[in-house]
Amino acid sequence: MATAPTTPLRTTAGNLCLGSAPDSWGIWFPEDEHQVPYTRFLDELKQAGYEWCELGPYGYLPTDPQRLREELDVRGLKVSGGTAFGALHRPEAWDEMLAHVRQVATLTQAAGAHHLVLIPPMYRTRRPARSPSRPS
Repeated sequence: MATAPTTPLRTTAGNLCLGSAPDSWGIWFPEDEHQVPYTRFLDELKQAGYEWCELGPYGYLPTDPQRLREELDVRGLKVSGGTAFGALHRPEAWDEMLAHVRQVATLTQAAGAHHLVLIPPMYRTRRPARSPSRPS
């Protein structure tokens, strides 16, 4: 595991804030036994010197706004935004997509963030990459 920087990490430059997201830890799904637990992700995010994070796949971090706030506050972390997947070119999928986007938007807003990114669904393998610190 990486150690915290000896000098504070500069995470802002003007109105640009540097943060990270669960996908930087190989988190692509809400639940997967091969992924690190969300508490480890948040701990390591803080230890790496970050202050900002994106929510990652809906359901990986707590979806109860109060519980999420507690987990973030204890580590001094803030949420920059959320991400949802949707296919705008598939009208037959809009209802399901909209329901998902609303879930993500509601949690994003409750976490104090103002940004939501909608990206098209893409192929992702069901198995995250192996970590040197995680046994095969």
